Amino acid sequence: MKKRILTFLLAASMILLTGCHSSNNSTPTGGNPDSSKEELTKLTLNEVAHSIFYAPMYVAIEKDYFRQEGIELELVTGFGADKTMTAVLSGEADIGFMGSEASIYTYNEGASDFVVNFAQLTQRAGNFLVAREERPDFEWTDLKGSTVLGGRKGGVHILM
Repeated sequence: MKKRILTFLLAASMILLTGCHSSNNSTPTGGNPDSSKEELTKLTLNEVAHSIFYAPMYVAIEKDYFRQEGIELELVTGFGADKTMTAVLSGEADIGFMGSEASIYTYNEGASDFVVNFAQLTQRAGNFLVAREERPDFEWTDLKGSTVLGGRKGGVHILM
């Protein structure tokens, strides 16, 4: 498991390095955090919310894995996919960490400069289903004929 997390974190770091470009034209020195000559590539990552499901990313930040790869990462919490997407589109953030639905919404609205989904941190979302009334013997078939709101108010409605 530890090897899998490390592999992901290094792959994510490489994606970040190849997908972004520093305006000062500096080149990282191969990940030596003690190098005083190294100029880091500054990136702002806007996450939609803090979540235990993003623990691998927090560990990578805490253990300085990004800095070791030449990245000075600033983590900002957007408190909503709409705010995170706005930060990316306005240039306040280089990367938005959120579900793919936000990029789909902006693309479907006809955005000419839309964002591209390029990585995944979790394989299973921490989503859950809530109802107005208690249903102690709930079964998925109970949703037949219902309208389900996915994500948040204004999100995707699914007729079951």
